[in-house]
Amino acid sequence: MLLQGKKILITGVANDWSMAWAIAKRAHEMGAEIAMPYAGPALEKRVRPLAESIGARFVQECNVQNDEQMDSLFSKIESEWGTLDGVLHAIAFSDKNELTGRYADTSRENFKNTMDISVYSLVDIVRRASRLMTNGGSIVTLTYFGGEKSVPNYNVMGVAKSALDSSVRYLASDLGRDGIRINAISAGPIMTLASSGVGGFKAMLRLNAETTPLRRNMTLDDVSGAAIYLFSNLSSGVTGEVHHVDCGYSTTGMMPNELKDILLKNLD
Repeated sequence: MLLQGKKILITGVANDWSMAWAIAKRAHEMGAEIAMPYAGPALEKRVRPLAESIGARFVQECNVQNDEQMDSLFSKIESEWGTLDGVLHAIAFSDKNELTGRYADTSRENFKNTMDISVYSLVDIVRRASRLMTNGGSIVTLTYFGGEKSVPNYNVMGVAKSALDSSVRYLASDLGRDGIRINAISAGPIMTLASSGVGGFKAMLRLNAETTPLRRNMTLDDVSGAAIYLFSNLSSGVTGEVHHVDCGYSTTGMMPNELKDILLKNLD
């Protein structure tokens, strides 16, 4: 029960196959009390039954672009819980029509909206949550390798993840003196509601499984296990890090020889 007695805010749950839900469920199993708002009315019918199944609290609408809803959520958490021990930031959005083709064709409107929802939301949540972390705490966000290297069709989301990674480092410097840690999990590709909007994602999954050192794709258990570690006291000396949980993909410089030979043969 690594998280016994801890109070953790989980954002970004969309359905029962999202990474945020896998982490929420695992954290509950490890003894944590969970707060689980939803992003908008369309998601309530999916999120509320999940929240009820683990006894989650504060199951209310909270759009990160709506200051009144953000104020309401954190006011209720402060009033009823008093303190927070952890936060999961699992929020990202971009127009799926611009997650194909060229990054150079990104519109100004979608660039600003993607950055606001996917990056600034972390800053806004951290500012509010850190006031309640009077005994220290741990904040975890979800990023992706597309913020470090170019990935086909990831486009503006890759630029947003790069900004998210940098925000983690700056926030770690801001929060460390108060005993608050912040880290990012860079998960390999997993089929979720968010990733399904990226063009060619299914093909990416097939190729990834053949390329990683472990010769498989990520699982939700892989990601949730890493999150439990970062929320727990086992990671008490870890902050400002991007923790890759990608079956080793980020450590490779070229595809395995057997896969390369197959591709070259097909080209011939």
